[in-house]
Amino acid sequence: MTSPTAPGGMRRATLRLYEPPADVTSSPGGVIAEMRLQFNPSSLSLTKGAAWEPGRAVGFRRTSPPQFLNAEPRRLTLELLLDASDHPGSSAVRTRVDTLLTACEPTEASLARKAPSPPWARLEWGTFRTIGFEACVTNVGVTYTAFAAGGEPLRATVSLTLQEIPGQTPGQNPTSGALTARRVHRTVAGDSLQSLAFREYGDAGGWRAIAEANGIDDPMHLAPGTELLLPAAEEL
Repeated sequence: MTSPTAPGGMRRATLRLYEPPADVTSSPGGVIAEMRLQFNPSSLSLTKGAAWEPGRAVGFRRTSPPQFLNAEPRRLTLELLLDASDHPGSSAVRTRVDTLLTACEPTEASLARKAPSPPWARLEWGTFRTIGFEACVTNVGVTYTAFAAGGEPLRATVSLTLQEIPGQTPGQNPTSGALTARRVHRTVAGDSLQSLAFREYGDAGGWRAIAEANGIDDPMHLAPGTELLLPAAEEL
């Protein structure tokens, strides 16, 4: 497994695109694209709001209390720098931009099951869990700033907006009402408990917690398509 770290031990942020589920109450499918960022974001803009309805009660001198309607999803906005200027013959910038643009288009699998949906996305960056939520990509904006002699783009700045996809949290205790940050992952070829633990917690040693949560006796045999419950980081 290749460690997603840069020289000096700095973690690289990674954007993953997942096959969308058949319905919004399910967990996403397997990874269909993974992009390890060349440069970590210099800034991230995270917003979350709440919807309120103006109060309609009478008898208040100035205004009536508003009524809470619902919590709005988180929105994450960031800029990515793509650079292949050291390799004038490379098509890496164009290829990465094409991958990001497909995040706004229905996947072939979703079209085949007559439920068109773009991929789900997730940005992961070391131990920064606040931004690691399942999301849809609502906007991709690209500005090309350098080109090879033949017109091939060599540098681009990409603005990316992700919007949280709300859903029921797996692992909820219906009697106590306690919520954890658990989620479900459907394995694909090449997955291992160690790689999942490193991806989820930044520590490959967390594989034991995943094995225990799923009753796995033989961690060396992990069949593709297996649904695994990933414990919350605080449970390790």
